Amino acid sequence: MEKRKSQPAIGEAEFVGAAIEPLEESFDTSAMARGEPGLPRRFRCRGVEYAVVGVIQTWKSSGPCRNGSDEMYLRRHWYKVQTQPHAIFTIYCERQARSRKASRRWFAYTVQK
Repeated sequence: MEKRKSQPAIGEAEFVGAAIEPLEESFDTSAMARGEPGLPRRFRCRGVEYAVVGVIQTWKSSGPCRNGSDEMYLRRHWYKVQTQPHAIFTIYCERQARSRKASRRWFAYTVQK
């Protein structure tokens, strides 16, 4: 019996879990001036180019120190954004890049079409 990959229902968020490629010169410089990551206004995900047309929600997540102290550290900046072509993405920025490529700091978590 063949297993079929189930598709999300219309309006349901689909897990992406992939790095996005911010397009050059599209970062929010006002956020960068405040010490926050500059949300890319254009990015490529799975070969498709998207333009951010609105920010729906922002939040931050933190976690304990990885070296054993009791301190908490800011780990990710999260954004729920409306894009063109039409989609709603939840994307995040890792405060500390896990790889040597700085572009690998931005990830798509979910997409809703």
